[in-house]
Amino acid sequence: MAAELSTSINIKEPRWDQSTFIGRAKHFFTVTDPRNILLTNEQLTHAHKVITDYREGNVSPGLTEDELWRAKYVFDSAFHPDTGEKMILIGRMSAQVPMNMTITGCMMTFYKTTPAVLFWQWINQSFNAIVNYTNRSGDAPITVNQLGTAYVSATTGAVATALGLNALTKHISPLIGRFVPFAAVAAANCINIPLMRQRELQHGIPITDENDNRLGESTKAAQQAISQVVVSRILMASPGMAIPPFLMNHLEKKAFLKRFPWMSAPIQVSLVGFCLVFATPLCCALFPQKSSMSVSRLEPELQEKIRSNHPGVERVYFNKGL
Repeated sequence: MAAELSTSINIKEPRWDQSTFIGRAKHFFTVTDPRNILLTNEQLTHAHKVITDYREGNVSPGLTEDELWRAKYVFDSAFHPDTGEKMILIGRMSAQVPMNMTITGCMMTFYKTTPAVLFWQWINQSFNAIVNYTNRSGDAPITVNQLGTAYVSATTGAVATALGLNALTKHISPLIGRFVPFAAVAAANCINIPLMRQRELQHGIPITDENDNRLGESTKAAQQAISQVVVSRILMASPGMAIPPFLMNHLEKKAFLKRFPWMSAPIQVSLVGFCLVFATPLCCALFPQKSSMSVSRLEPELQEKIRSNHPGVERVYFNKGL
């Protein structure tokens, strides 16, 4: 008879070493696996029960270590790490590849007219707003007014950026014009992410010691977290928006696309999707999700509080979000 699974496995942390890029990459290839969006509510509920029971010291009969880790990643793919709430389906990281490949492919196909730029940039920034809200750091609630103001501001700024860049490209080569969507997306990420997470910048995000004991909320930690997310999101979009334009510029001169021009969009979407399958997890892995910083870099009053109440703590930890 097989021995019962030990209750000493630390499932609060990822399965692979997060101090190395390779370990983080393995972790995020699992987290961003598009197959996770096909999981049923029954499968999510089962994973939730397995993980909740295990955390309480109750091991399901016959549960193996591989099954435990599988349940953890199913659980992590659908439930927010700070609030515990089930995340919006299209906001989950497992939805990034199918959603982004469709939206980005269309942005890069229909970029020549102002209505098309307006529509696809609006769709893209609305999707980004959902992703940024879903993957925010911290457990503080966001009011409907705060969310609405952030969404309108972020989307308006992003669309205006795209239209402005598009207007500047009317007298340049078609190849350079193909890179307008990427420039707009890069600029929009710098607007959208901070605005959708502005509450964190104003009030801070939860920080803990290495044993997950909460020490307070820090705006300095929020600044580091959001800047890291902006960098990773821009780099995540780079391969899918930089490589296909060269290939499409070449393919559209060939007889096949001249004969079947309607195939341009599906080919572009497929090329973007291929790039995103690798770029999404690898760029998420650039920075540890459980980020850290020295106590000396925190706000002065928070430094004083920590040194007074927790004199041995030199570094604090926080969920940077995705």
